[in-house]
Amino acid sequence: MSMQRIGVWCWRRRVLVVGLWLLAMAGGAVAIGPLFAGMGDTTTLPGTETGRAQAVIDGAIDHGEQFFAVVDNVDAGSAATTAALAGAADDIRAITGVSSVDGPIAATDGRAATLIVTLAPAESQYQPFTDAQARWSELTAALPGATVSVGGGDLIGDEANAAVQDDLRNAEIYSLPLTLILLLLIFGGVAAAALPAVAAIATMLGATAVLLGFASVVTIDANAITVVTLLGLGLSIDYGLLLVARFRDELTRTGDRIEAVAAAWHTAGRTIGFSALTVVAALAGLMAFDVGELRALAAAGIATVIVAMLAGITLTAALLGFVGRWIKPRQRHGRTKADSGFFAGLARRTQRRPWLTLAGCAVVLLALAAPLLHVIIKVPQLEGLPRTLESVQVADVLDQRFGISSQAGVAVLARTDPATLDAYAQPWAADPAVARVEPASAIGAGVSMVVLDVHGDGQGAGAQALVDRLRQDRPAGYESWVTGDAARLMDLQDRLIDGLPLAAAIVVLSMLIVLFLMTGSVVVGVKAIVVSALSLAATFGVLTAVFQDGWLAAPLGMLTVGGLSPFMIVIVFAFAFGLSMDYEVFLLARIKEFYDAGESPDAAVRHGLQRSGRIITSAALLMLIVFACFAAADIGALQQIGLGLFVAVLIDATLVRCLLSPALMTVLGRAAWWAPAPLRRLHARIGLHEAGERPAEDRDAATLAGSATTEAGRSEPDPTDVGMPAPRHAAPEPEPAGSRSH
Repeated sequence: MSMQRIGVWCWRRRVLVVGLWLLAMAGGAVAIGPLFAGMGDTTTLPGTETGRAQAVIDGAIDHGEQFFAVVDNVDAGSAATTAALAGAADDIRAITGVSSVDGPIAATDGRAATLIVTLAPAESQYQPFTDAQARWSELTAALPGATVSVGGGDLIGDEANAAVQDDLRNAEIYSLPLTLILLLLIFGGVAAAALPAVAAIATMLGATAVLLGFASVVTIDANAITVVTLLGLGLSIDYGLLLVARFRDELTRTGDRIEAVAAAWHTAGRTIGFSALTVVAALAGLMAFDVGELRALAAAGIATVIVAMLAGITLTAALLGFVGRWIKPRQRHGRTKADSGFFAGLARRTQRRPWLTLAGCAVVLLALAAPLLHVIIKVPQLEGLPRTLESVQVADVLDQRFGISSQAGVAVLARTDPATLDAYAQPWAADPAVARVEPASAIGAGVSMVVLDVHGDGQGAGAQALVDRLRQDRPAGYESWVTGDAARLMDLQDRLIDGLPLAAAIVVLSMLIVLFLMTGSVVVGVKAIVVSALSLAATFGVLTAVFQDGWLAAPLGMLTVGGLSPFMIVIVFAFAFGLSMDYEVFLLARIKEFYDAGESPDAAVRHGLQRSGRIITSAALLMLIVFACFAAADIGALQQIGLGLFVAVLIDATLVRCLLSPALMTVLGRAAWWAPAPLRRLHARIGLHEAGERPAEDRDAATLAGSATTEAGRSEPDPTDVGMPAPRHAAPEPEPAGSRSH
């Protein structure tokens, strides 16, 4: 079924379509709670050394969660403090579900003490923890001026997930009203502006329901939910904007709403189909990595893109059946030449000096990409969490004042007792990279672990070199594994490097195929990929400057984490590349329309940019609002994703689409639309065309000339119209001479 028929079918059966979407939205609303409650840890890498070490720990551990109660602002050595803490420890030991209480342990400065509470194996943390916390709070009454903070166990993960949920909720609360206001300015009416916003809400809720289904077979984490919200808001608003804008334009031409829906879905609906294919192709590359988190993200992203496309082509058409009467045709104003308008003028100036424009754009993009020359790859742990979280504050205090590491840069796990492991580890204290060797501790029956604190960054080059040395000089006589943050990063990088060739091949070939099916050209696909890669390099350069080097981090409210996460690099690359191709489709659709209509390559570029410039700018502004709201999050991972996509869209919608692409298309000329003869014949047979539409090669030249936009005697498409052209075998309706000003 063609897009045109889908649009008309949904318009006629609007009650059924809206009813089905209401059920999907209700299911999504119900799924939110279970989805957040069921989030897990996707950072384990099965099959790697750190993954095997984690499996040994999980199998050997003979106790439940451990929690730390830090009592600060006290004299840890005084009789009053000792008595109060001993009494609290005795009371907590008596709580059902508590296995042991160790301490009190004094801080190195003597101004704080901590109790370590260990739960029984397989014991739920909540009730024992709640009972223990009630007893801890009594210490503030027994020790005037004292403060009690609790951390450890699953608290960091629980508080981080809660913070993510708050960040996502805030992003939605702020971005939806702001996008609605901008849509009102674009459309000038409530009904037209509301349709993309409703589609966005339906997409997010519908994708959430799908994601809950995925959660039953794969582990879902907070990043996957972020993907649903980001893409759900961004893409569905873009698609709704494109469809409603085209509907209004067709309504102006035909005066009949059902004909306007048919024409809009025939053109803009097909453009949305191509756009969704490009984004799905970019996300499909994540499946090539043998990393659970990336595959979960890919599944979440692909599901969201498909739901966004379905919401656009079905729900929007159905809603137009209800509120279309309140959406007025565009007002026709005085007419000007087809070459007039801001974007056509910009393209004309670019085409006068295309090589100079190319050089200038390349210099700017390469300058923005320059910080990549010293990029550091790391997986932020506590650095990526706000210090407002109590569990993070406790982790900082334990590390700085008690010498208890909450995140080990380098550790050795072994099937032996602590004394034997200590004997192996102590000589490593003389290693230049080692700051101190902590006493080995028993993980479970016959399994112990020792932590080697390193100088500098726990994931830095020194820590990674230490991991290599430890893996080459293992203890004799018993099985051991080198683990910790540095080792985990090294194993992750190996996995990413192994999957990179296949991932790149999937993305590049998929993009080339989709763009070939759309345009019939090989060159425009290669051009699009090269330009997008240059744009992405500039994006990552900006991210390196902010999150690693700290440039503008404080004014922007960003967390400086000392490097870029490999997860965030892959995520931002996939999403930004997909969105970049999204705008490429918007622009190429209009340029191809004019080129197929018989215009010269330069004129097709000018007219295509004029007709698509406003819609690309409007769509980009809507995307920027959404991404800015995510960049304002408290969690570092959300900040990197939000700012990364913000910068990528900003660069792509301005420098790339308005200057670099027109200049490059001008330099290429007719060669931009070249394909070998066998591929041209293949495109004529299998290229994606609407039912009843013939490929450009088979159209009658006179029909093409008659359908071309002229400087006089034809109405011009609206500047917000970027859909594919209507069937060329149908002559356009004659209209008064002149052309409309924009």
